[in-house]
Amino acid sequence: MTFPFNFFLAAFAGAFVTTLLALPLWRAGCLRCGLVDDPGHRKIHRSPVALAGGFAVLTGILLPLVGGAMLLKFGAVHLSSAGAIVHGIDRRALELAVLALGAVAITLLGWLDDKHELKPLPKFLGQLLIAIAVAAACKRITLFVSSEGFSYAITILWLLTVINAFNFMDNMNGLCAGVGAIGAFLFALLAASQGEYLVALTGFLMCGALAGFLPWNFPHARAFLGDAGSHLVGYLLAVMAILPHFYTKQHPRPLAVLAPLLVLAVPLIDLAQVSLYRTLHKKPFWIGDTNHLSHRLVRAGMSPTRAVLLLWLLAALLGALACWL
Repeated sequence: MTFPFNFFLAAFAGAFVTTLLALPLWRAGCLRCGLVDDPGHRKIHRSPVALAGGFAVLTGILLPLVGGAMLLKFGAVHLSSAGAIVHGIDRRALELAVLALGAVAITLLGWLDDKHELKPLPKFLGQLLIAIAVAAACKRITLFVSSEGFSYAITILWLLTVINAFNFMDNMNGLCAGVGAIGAFLFALLAASQGEYLVALTGFLMCGALAGFLPWNFPHARAFLGDAGSHLVGYLLAVMAILPHFYTKQHPRPLAVLAPLLVLAVPLIDLAQVSLYRTLHKKPFWIGDTNHLSHRLVRAGMSPTRAVLLLWLLAALLGALACWL
């Protein structure tokens, strides 16, 4: 069965337009209620910037997803493979519901952090509870180890790691959103190639939503993702790395399980090196500084825009290698 490319294109375009149009509304609301990022010693903006990106991206994903699902469910859209999609939605309804609720929950957790600057422990506990719920309801990582306890532990660890990697990497205009959009597009391609159409659909929706946000954030920011947005991006990419079948008995490719690590290599490497640096210098690893990959490139002589573009390119090249695997 061939899946129509036009369906994926419609998902991308719907998310793009929805986010692009929703962001001014969310931005105005954030400015009215004071949900802004104020200038500071580690920041380059000189006036408060609305933390509206997370809500706009979530809107751009959920509205087209719900609308498209209803059109398919009630037969308003006629596609050769619509029946397969409806069957997939019905079969995985509980899993999809948990993932959607998890996306809303992680966005709200990030919003609380944006609004009240949560201490590390409550913030981590919130992330942990969401990760446990996802691991309990959805497919889990196994790494060829036949142990349910190990599967739960490694899945929860993966979710927490990727969420915080993107939270840490949200330090320059366009960096988190751009790398997130590239990652979502690559996971969508990988999933589509394996017939995982629901995962692919989520990837194209996420890619479109982040692309719709980028004009407001790069190269000059009129809105930021905030912790709400960076948490959402990390959560969705961590989930999309779990759901596809990178290794099956029909396609036994052990190296393919490395694909998610390559797609997300840039944020994972950034998280590892900055955490190691802070640990070696006896600083709490959760306290922000200017030693991320992007900051190091700027100190090496690049402009912030070129540093971000270089990291986008690196993410795309490593992702291409993942697709080859």
